[in-house]
Amino acid sequence: MADSATPPPAQLRRAVASSFLGSVIEYYDFLLYATASAVVFSQVFFTNLDPLVATVASFGTFATGYLARPIGGLVFGHFGDRLGRKRMLVLTMLLMGIASSLIGLLPTYAQIGVWAPLGLVLLRVLQGVAVGGEWGGAVLMSAEHATSRRGLWASFANAGAPCGMVLSTAVLTGTAAILGDDAFLAWGWRIPFLLSIALLVLGLFVRLKVAEPRLFQESEPARRAPLIEVLRTRPKQLALGAGVGLSAFVAQSTLTTFVLAYGVQAGFSRQAVLNAITISSACAVVGIIAWSAASDRLGRRPVVLVGAIAMAVYSFALFPMVDSGSGALLVIALVLGQGVLHPMMYGPLAALYTELFSTGSRYTGASLGYQLAGLGGGLAPVLFAQLQSSGAGTIALSGTITAFCALTVGCVLALSETSGHDLSGTARAQRVEGGTLP
Repeated sequence: MADSATPPPAQLRRAVASSFLGSVIEYYDFLLYATASAVVFSQVFFTNLDPLVATVASFGTFATGYLARPIGGLVFGHFGDRLGRKRMLVLTMLLMGIASSLIGLLPTYAQIGVWAPLGLVLLRVLQGVAVGGEWGGAVLMSAEHATSRRGLWASFANAGAPCGMVLSTAVLTGTAAILGDDAFLAWGWRIPFLLSIALLVLGLFVRLKVAEPRLFQESEPARRAPLIEVLRTRPKQLALGAGVGLSAFVAQSTLTTFVLAYGVQAGFSRQAVLNAITISSACAVVGIIAWSAASDRLGRRPVVLVGAIAMAVYSFALFPMVDSGSGALLVIALVLGQGVLHPMMYGPLAALYTELFSTGSRYTGASLGYQLAGLGGGLAPVLFAQLQSSGAGTIALSGTITAFCALTVGCVLALSETSGHDLSGTARAQRVEGGTLP
């Protein structure tokens, strides 16, 4: 058990390390499912369907995890605001590790029929609840320990997501390469999910050494239920915050999940697309931290605003670059999208959501805003797959991404700058372009 008397810099380092590692583990599990839904599950759990319909169904189970995330944010946010951030983070990690391990043990459709996809959906929902509760607590552990450069320190929780993608993709592709396609589809795909048990033990060891943020320990709990407090005092911030993050999740799932299936359809081998995603995900770790640090100097709004506009323009180049058939252009397309532009939209969100809410209801407010935005990540691959099945071209896909980016631009312009907000609640009323701090 960590000692609350440990000097703040040491506690900050522990909190950042715990947030990053915990996020890596949570998103390894969560995004491992995303990759598997694109390359495995349609052939294992939906074998009675037409291949294209099976792909849509597989992405549908992927989306249920995103639909469950706001539930996790509400449940763990409520108790995180009442009982503490640390306890909830331990519980979310346990829930994710158990759910992912059970996916690795789940019988296939050929073995138990319709119960297989139903069990898959249930376990995916549990994954969504877990990751929905994880993000808010992980971000707050870093942000509430930080006394300066909050954008930088909070961003390590966000940087854990692409790092988890690198790890999950590497393990999945490495397993496939070692075993071969037949053995991989027969049973080898289970190995990456079962490795969650080892990661769970490591994550809990690190997480249990971190103390509650002093800011939370010294705060008074909200007089009402945290959700009621958020809806009563910060409804505008909640709605605008969700809108700010929506396009980041649409872009994220496009560049990591949908493009995997699309790239294979365009003629690339599954391994080639996975390699490109792995490279771009590694670049995203650096991009998220760098742009988040920049938001400490420039403000959250300008960085996110430029990123959303750039992503809208870039979306019309993405699919033609993939369709080119060039492996080099495929890598460049994903590195530019996921490693440079997406981090501008996504990196500053950790600090921004933290700064929108007061300490007594911050876990609930930040989690709910972020997870509502995250619905875009689950729905985008399903929407794109349906557009494809109806014969729509890539212009329709790019236009959809642009529409979400336009929504983000509008919400950013309507939201006040938050980077100068004092989390202790003794607000420094700072005059900014969009008005005063909330």
